[in-house]
Amino acid sequence: MIALTVVLALLAALSNASASVLQRRAAVEQGDEGTGARAAGRRLLHLLRRPSWLAGAGLLALSSLLQAGALATGSLSLVQPLLAAELLFTLAVGSVVFRRRPDGRTWLAFAALAVGLALFLLAAAPSPGRPTAPPEAWLLGGCGALGAVVVLVAVSRPVRGAARAALLGLASAVSFATTAALMKEAVGRLAHGPEAMFTHWSPYATAGAGLVAFLLLQSALSAGTLTASQPALTLGDALTSVVLGWVLFAETIHLGLRVIPEVVGVVLIGAGSIGLAHAQSAGQDWDTSVPDHPPDRNGRRAPAPRRP
Repeated sequence: MIALTVVLALLAALSNASASVLQRRAAVEQGDEGTGARAAGRRLLHLLRRPSWLAGAGLLALSSLLQAGALATGSLSLVQPLLAAELLFTLAVGSVVFRRRPDGRTWLAFAALAVGLALFLLAAAPSPGRPTAPPEAWLLGGCGALGAVVVLVAVSRPVRGAARAALLGLASAVSFATTAALMKEAVGRLAHGPEAMFTHWSPYATAGAGLVAFLLLQSALSAGTLTASQPALTLGDALTSVVLGWVLFAETIHLGLRVIPEVVGVVLIGAGSIGLAHAQSAGQDWDTSVPDHPPDRNGRRAPAPRRP
């Protein structure tokens, strides 16, 4: 059963990374549509015509199913560290899709983030907790998550580039973590039969939160490079899941001697974040142009022209 959980979690990470890369390519091909709800609507309508975006959407749905299968067969403390592999899968798949590899510092920064996150979650090893959450816990956790998303989106509006991509990626991460928590609530009620699950509000709230997370992800992928958005998305999702697990399902993390590897994991995450900030100046344009556009005299590929 553990082997099945590991395989499902790694496939979910690979599928999610591939979805981000393909939809990032579609966003690059589409060009900037501006900001605001009307611009976001136009951008989404235009992206619906692009095969790479549709393939990414399909992989995103597949990733959700694989993650649900992994959570159904294994614990959150096993699944979440494995999902950190998404960071490295993003660079590997992106190198193929964009036909250009990120610089070495970017690889090292992503590796430090992935290893640090996995080490922290493995050492913390949140306890399984209860299968469902009481209404008062959902009121606290749900309002907290909603407030965090609103604040992050509001702060992202006046900024541009990598900062905007990171903030929107983090808002998307909080939404995806909330979606996973709602999915856990729904699956927890499945033990009492399908009727108990589908007559509860959690499956429908899962769909709503998933839609918000999906739309925020599209905005993050359009705002800036994967080097900025993907770490915020992966780290934010995992760490928010730990917080929601504690608030909603009474999951607790282990302390004692495990604090040492937890601190090491946090240090690696910090080092990776700092390294990524420095690496962006050299590698931020590895996914900002499509491979079918020839390079200029300096060897750089021009971004795809804006299309109607």
